[in-house]
Order: sequence, then C-alpha cells, then structure tokens
Amino acid sequence: SPSYLNNIFAQIGMLTLVGLSAKNAILIVEFARIKAQGGASLVDAALEAARLRFRPIVMTAFAFILGVVPLVIAEGSGAEGRKVMGMSVFSGMVAATLIGVVLVPALFVLVEKLSGRERKDAPHQDARSTSLDKAAHQ
Repeated sequence: SPSYLNNIFAQIGMLTLVGLSAKNAILIVEFARIKAQGGASLVDAALEAARLRFRPIVMTAFAFILGVVPLVIAEGSGAEGRKVMGMSVFSGMVAATLIGVVLVPALFVLVEKLSGRERKDAPHQDARSTSLDKAAHQ
C-alpha cells in the first residue's frame, strides 16, 4: 500500500523494535557469557543460553505482537498513522524474534572466537552464575 511509507510513525516503531531486540539479545548473551565463564565451551554456552531464554523471549514477543494488532487494524480518523506504526512493529517483531533466537547465539560464538576470548584454562565461577542457574531451573 502506498500509505505504508517510512515516515515518522514507522521510525518510532523501528526505534521500539531496536530496544526490544537488544533486550532479547542481551538476555541470551549474558547467560551465554556466564555459562562460558563457568567452564562450558562457547557453542555449548550459546546453545544452553538460547534454550533457557527461548520461552521468555517468545512470550514477550507474542505479548508485544498481539498488543499492536489494534494498531494494524485501526480505522477512523488518524488510522493511517496507527496502521503504519502497527505494521512496522508487528512485522519487525516477528522477524526480529525468529532471526534473533538463531542469529544471536551464533554471533556470540563468532565474536568471542574472533576476539580471542575462548578460554582453554579452567575459568572461575562467579556468584552471579550460581544465582542465575538457580533462577533458570525454577
């Protein structure tokens, strides 16, 4: 539709998407980093982090996606602005969730290997990893 332009409404929606996608990525990376510091290999740490955080990420994404459905189907005065924002956020969040759950762990492993942080020695386990492990298994 010609009304779906990259206007200020779409740009506000994209800014919202960046924030939610970054939050999801931070959740995965933080858990993977803690697991890797606890002695797991980078691949195992990334897979475990993705597995542990998959449900909260998908639940947050679905809640957000379903929350913008009224914007997508808006009618009446000012509806074009709402539709543009709703459609950009709706489709962007679907794509960001599907791609992010797969891509973020892979990029974590790649960046850690390229930065030379893959540890061969026995790393220390900090107090936060123990509390995160307990919280994740409850």
